[in-house]
Amino acid sequence: MQLARGLRFPAIFCALAVFLCELISRPYANMGIADDGPDIIMAHTLATVGHIVYTGWAAPMLICQLYLAAAFVKLFGFSFTAVRFSTLLVAMLLAFMLQRTLVLAGITERNATIGTLAFVLSPLYLMLSVTYMTDIFGLFAIVVCLYGCLRALHASTPRGAILWICFAVITNAFFGTSRQISWLGILVMVPSTLWLLRARRNILIAGTAAVLTGALFVFACLQWLARQPYTVPEHLLIRPFSVALLSAQSIDAVLDLPFLLLPLVVVFLPELRKIRPFFLAVFSTVLFGYLFLALYPSHLRGSFILVPGAGMVGEWVNSLATFDFPMLHGSPPIWVPPLVQAFFTALTMASVLGLIVSVFRSRRPLLPASGSSAISWLQLGTLLGPFFVAYVLLLIPRGAAIGLHDRYFLALLLVALIFLIRYFQDRVYAQLPLISVLLIGVMTIYGVTATHDMFSFYRARVALADELRANGVPPTSVDNGWEYNFNVQILGSGHINNPAIIVPAHLYAPRAPLGPGSCSSDNLDYTPLVRPIYGVSFNPNACYGPAPFAPVHYSRWPYRTPGTLYVVHYLPPATP
Repeated sequence: MQLARGLRFPAIFCALAVFLCELISRPYANMGIADDGPDIIMAHTLATVGHIVYTGWAAPMLICQLYLAAAFVKLFGFSFTAVRFSTLLVAMLLAFMLQRTLVLAGITERNATIGTLAFVLSPLYLMLSVTYMTDIFGLFAIVVCLYGCLRALHASTPRGAILWICFAVITNAFFGTSRQISWLGILVMVPSTLWLLRARRNILIAGTAAVLTGALFVFACLQWLARQPYTVPEHLLIRPFSVALLSAQSIDAVLDLPFLLLPLVVVFLPELRKIRPFFLAVFSTVLFGYLFLALYPSHLRGSFILVPGAGMVGEWVNSLATFDFPMLHGSPPIWVPPLVQAFFTALTMASVLGLIVSVFRSRRPLLPASGSSAISWLQLGTLLGPFFVAYVLLLIPRGAAIGLHDRYFLALLLVALIFLIRYFQDRVYAQLPLISVLLIGVMTIYGVTATHDMFSFYRARVALADELRANGVPPTSVDNGWEYNFNVQILGSGHINNPAIIVPAHLYAPRAPLGPGSCSSDNLDYTPLVRPIYGVSFNPNACYGPAPFAPVHYSRWPYRTPGTLYVVHYLPPATP
């Protein structure tokens, strides 16, 4: 065991577990997935022409991950998979760093390994680790910064503490160029560390200088980004501000996020025995009433989220096992049966109640920090509390105006992960129980299967596009969902027709209306080059019925019956 700890075998095991699970899921598809298509084109452009050219879609700066992906393109040649595997490399490094960070946060080696596996083998993490979106890169910037801050608090000499603070600032500044919200490490997390070390004057002075330097770097990067052509500005306040939308998103998140950490939340289920029978009966009645309203086929169905859900929050771990917004006609086949969703919903809600009971009714005091160098609860709260609050405050305007995706909560899940394990270890039991390991296995199977099905679905869309092209139908005449259409638009014009683009000015041009009676489709305003004659659909009878092209089937684990995509007519048949 001492040899394993010295060689960091547990952390290496966590990284290799991510890699193995991703290989099993076969994560390859030659098209954009969610928001990553335009960014992959940017990586290809950087590798080809040597400079960054934005495409007019997303707001992240992307610099760090673009150069890493460009290196992958240089080494392996261009493909969507080669670019996405640069994210997988960072996801593996992140798994390694997370395990070591949990140990520094006062969590035992065994519990840190279990907690890391619960996080990195969750469906959300596994799916994001093989896309080229900025979520994994942004989280990596935060975790490395947190690691540096914890090492500074553990440092035995002022020189060591200063070096680790500089490490935290430099790495957060560099890796934060992928996703700007990650710079909360420099702006909030490192200053919180300096507050804890304020009694040591030389550390405070040197650390403050490092933070100011990092803040100047952040300001310079934002000014540079604002002047780049085809970038989309990100505003702190977004209008309109809908309290109703924010409330709905918050309610969904309360249920969806504990599901993503279910192997760690479920350990509090035995705490329900501390509830009085009357209150337990009331909770059971409310729970079964909620499940009835969520499952009963009426106008209320869909208003009550189930996990794994299929709404804005939960889109990456939804019951369809595909990305929830492909903008295709028809309804995809449901993968997780409603009764299974109901079971996980009940388990999640009961586990959360057990956690609440443990916090407010347990008479057992928190154990004191073991050893003089251990991180205390006060230090942990001071380090992560302000970061948590700042992150939530930045999410609120977006949630009230646009809506939130559960991938936006990765940093909050990180904070919850640390406090959940530390709380259980210090108040309930020294070791996480076997049920956590078993549920990690269940969630891993879910994540691998959902990732496989998602990529299988996208490969089917590519196969249909290839079939249409082979029959003389150009990509501009096919609506293959917004992700595919975006790539067609960018390759044809160099940028997306986005009204949010400021530089160059007055670039946006409203698209000409489609022909009379044309089948409607979302997001076509961003892609005026696409004037569809045909479209891809889950339903062969959508729009104006089936077109004379063979459907494409795609694998759906664990079912033997595959999913099927069809080509349908978008224009009404010509009248004689």
